[in-house]
Amino acid sequence: MADTLLIDLFKQLGSIAFQLAKQEINLLVGVDEEVQKLQDRLGFIKAMLDDAEERHAVKQRTEKLWLEKLQNQYYEMDDILDTWSTARIRAEIPANTSALAVVKKKVCSFVPSPSCCFNLPMRHDVGHMIRELNEKLDKIFQDKATHGIDFDRQPDVVERPTTTSFVDVSQIVGRDINRDDLLKNLLGVGGQEETNSYFVISLVGLGGIGKTTLAQLAYNHPTVKAHFQKRIWICVSDPFDECNVAKAIINEVDPKHGLPDDTKWETLLRKIQDLIKDMKYFLVLDDVWIEDSQKWEPFKVALKNDVHGSRILVTTRKQKVAEMMESAPTIILKELSEEDCWLIFSKIAFSNDEQLEYLEDLGRKLAIKCKGLPLAAKTLGSLMQNKRSREQWNNILDSRMWELEDIEKGLLAPLLLSYYELPSTMRRCFSYCAVFPKDYLFSRDQLVLQWMAQGYIESKANMELEVIAEEYFEKLAMRSFFQDFEKDINNDDKIIGCKMHDIVHDFAQFMIKNESFEIDGDKKLEIDCQSARHLHLKISKEMQCLESIDRAKNLRTLYLLSHEMDYEFEMLLLNSFQHFRCLRTLILDCQIVKLPDAVENLIHLRYFHMSQNVKIEELPETFCNLCNLQTLNIENGHYFKKLPQGMSKLINLRHLIFRDYFSRHNVVFPKGIGKLIGLRTLSIFNISDKDHREGCKLGDLKNLNQLRGTLIINGMENVVNVDEAQNAQLKDKIHLRELELSFVGSRMENDVKVLNALELPPNLQYLLIRGYTGNTIYPNWMMSCTALKVLRLRYCFNLEHLPSLGRLPFLEVLEITQLYKVKKVGDEFLGIEDSKNKKDYDIIFPYLKSLQFRGMNRWEEWIGVGGTGEEEEENDNGIVTNPIIIKILPRLQSLSILGCNKLKSLPDYVLTAPLLKELEISSRNGSSLLEEHYQRDGENWHKISHISNIKLGHVYVQRDDIHIIGSSCYYHSHSTFSDHSSLTKMMLGLAWLSVWWMNEWKWTMMRVRTFVKQTDNKSKVLKWTRFLKTTEELVDDRN
Repeated sequence: MADTLLIDLFKQLGSIAFQLAKQEINLLVGVDEEVQKLQDRLGFIKAMLDDAEERHAVKQRTEKLWLEKLQNQYYEMDDILDTWSTARIRAEIPANTSALAVVKKKVCSFVPSPSCCFNLPMRHDVGHMIRELNEKLDKIFQDKATHGIDFDRQPDVVERPTTTSFVDVSQIVGRDINRDDLLKNLLGVGGQEETNSYFVISLVGLGGIGKTTLAQLAYNHPTVKAHFQKRIWICVSDPFDECNVAKAIINEVDPKHGLPDDTKWETLLRKIQDLIKDMKYFLVLDDVWIEDSQKWEPFKVALKNDVHGSRILVTTRKQKVAEMMESAPTIILKELSEEDCWLIFSKIAFSNDEQLEYLEDLGRKLAIKCKGLPLAAKTLGSLMQNKRSREQWNNILDSRMWELEDIEKGLLAPLLLSYYELPSTMRRCFSYCAVFPKDYLFSRDQLVLQWMAQGYIESKANMELEVIAEEYFEKLAMRSFFQDFEKDINNDDKIIGCKMHDIVHDFAQFMIKNESFEIDGDKKLEIDCQSARHLHLKISKEMQCLESIDRAKNLRTLYLLSHEMDYEFEMLLLNSFQHFRCLRTLILDCQIVKLPDAVENLIHLRYFHMSQNVKIEELPETFCNLCNLQTLNIENGHYFKKLPQGMSKLINLRHLIFRDYFSRHNVVFPKGIGKLIGLRTLSIFNISDKDHREGCKLGDLKNLNQLRGTLIINGMENVVNVDEAQNAQLKDKIHLRELELSFVGSRMENDVKVLNALELPPNLQYLLIRGYTGNTIYPNWMMSCTALKVLRLRYCFNLEHLPSLGRLPFLEVLEITQLYKVKKVGDEFLGIEDSKNKKDYDIIFPYLKSLQFRGMNRWEEWIGVGGTGEEEEENDNGIVTNPIIIKILPRLQSLSILGCNKLKSLPDYVLTAPLLKELEISSRNGSSLLEEHYQRDGENWHKISHISNIKLGHVYVQRDDIHIIGSSCYYHSHSTFSDHSSLTKMMLGLAWLSVWWMNEWKWTMMRVRTFVKQTDNKSKVLKWTRFLKTTEELVDDRN
């Protein structure tokens, strides 16, 4: 099969060279067809490489070298095709041609346009490239035959060890808290004992983290043995065979029960049901990989019985398995501490105290290399058992983990199981992460865009590449390849950042072999970079490796990092742009001032990133020749001022990202932006004033209907008329979810007309209006935002009345800041002032959870309504008719009134909101009327005393123990810390404690782990530092 594919490929490449040699006229027609066929054949070579990896067929060094050569030719073929495609695109983008016209041409076939002047020389160039490639492939084919290389043999299987329930409890350390948590769930603490036939508990974590060990620990616990009538241990593993699992369950429950091999599936399920129908059982399903819920459904039915309290414990590397199994609690196993790793390592590595004393200092350093992974500690401990000299230990300490053969054998297997379970596209995405240093904080959004830049994402019909790439990320995260997640609490806890365990990073580096390098310029280079495809380079003045790095001519990723102030970065980049012409990704994190014009040499570039350290103020016009660019990420908004005028030539640009606040006003956007119809991200759009002819107008957004995520529009005051506002056609941006409109200056009448003329995106969930100078916001305009969840009005100084917002059906967060002219808030705010709109039953602000007013320094009255229960309506004769039931703020949880010093009181419908649990009232200077009105123990205190957390003037006067936000604990007070009662008891889950206090007119901050200690497991009380004494003094308060 492989030979046939290669022969076909050689014939195809040979035909191209033949046509080029024959005559010019045939070149004009033939090369297009041959290039198309070459593109098709590229997929076959990729499949060969994937098959060889999946079969684990590379056993001999000759095979490995042959495969590396084929891999190199794969990259070269990809570059040739991309060079051809780039030349075609460039030829179709004259200076006066819009991107829209070019994109329409791109979707046509490969039939050439004879009038294109590039065709003849480009066809010759491509012909020569293909002829050279053909010769190389021919030589590779001959070598394959000469050395008898064969990848068609049966694939090797990565050994999957069968687990048992037996364990030496004395050897287990560091899992006491996890054990107690698991036992609590197994033994029915929490009320589920009486309500469920069984429920599922999942242990999730990285391979080698100790899931099976913890399950064994619980399985053999004396209390567990006494609690359940039957304990069953099943090693499920992969591939999943439901019949074998069912038979294993039957044999565990009734070992004497023999079953024929051909027993039907239905019979097996009925037998399970019969055997367990009268027992409370504990079933462990160890090492589960299968994600298909349909395979689990029959077991769910068969395992149900009339006895409450059974438990099923699942161990898995995949979060999705836990979700599929409908786990009640999911326990995520984290790394062990360095001390626990040392205990595991030392028990295995040292046979006596004398050895321990002699080598402990080196042993502890080795234990740190295990990075909290128990399997690594055991494997490394076993390796060191027979090594007794300090020299041997130092050699191991200085080695990379995967250079140690015994370590490779011990740790590689469990990681390989997870790795080979991934499809080939996701394997490449995972390995790419080795480009970045250890402990690197990955941005989810940027990582998936870099995968796209490398061509790792396979397209699917009717799916955006970004969506597919995000699915890859989610699957890698669910399989425990990532950890330490940062989540956006305002966006359904979406993962926005993560890290990779050091050993997993080592494994990714091991799998990508000689393609990815991290080089510190301060150190002498001892490796050959010629085969490098990805390079992370830390630049220093004393760099000794530039000449060696120049050999890496096939680089596809270059990450330049430096903190040097006066290094000649421009010369370095100029050299890089001459040598590294295959780059797909370029990341600059150094203080470079100017980008050389030669950047246009990087014709394959897809991803360009400038960090905050970069001092470049503008991009050269030659940058616009990078017609393959997909992502332009500019984080140095403090310096950056201007985009090039030829932006319209970047027809493949999908993401134009500005991360810095200063970009809001500094950057000039050229008119060409409006022609980039493929843009998915345009984080900021600055409207130029009428005198700036080359700058963008609001109407330039008209055709950008693929925009997604967030759009910040600055310079709304520069919109001169209603027509321009309507021309933007925001209503067609159906994928936009967040919009910010920023006005500067004072054009009251014009602002009102412009805002009312804007037709907002129909699926908008977040809206911020800043600096609007109009005196009103029309109700109909605001009510068009039917999907809105978050609304912020800031610095709208001329608004005299709050807009009607109460009928926004899904609004959850409302923040109103510095509306200086508002004096009274009444029924118009709720949207019920018009009797014609009243219904028999009405809910106002049905989903609002958080309401904040800030800096409303003229606001005096907040008027209530007739009642939040029944409101009676009188007809013209004074007769009461049609009682109206109105519910206001039924889900409100938090109310903040900050700097509204003249407001006298709050309406009853707010204070009686059934779920209100947070109330904060504070002033800018001194105390506000509202603070005085609701003072603790005052005559109006009873109106708010039912609220569990009340903060008046920066001081909590009432709180529900301590305020927990996520996994962190915050207490804030501007007053003297005289009462520590609210801090005497804290949750054990806190990772750290931050305390700020004033001492001798100097603010001091203490953020510590060591000062926060558990007194004992039973009391669940923490020791904490007494703030007004020394930070060393710990107070044990068990009261």
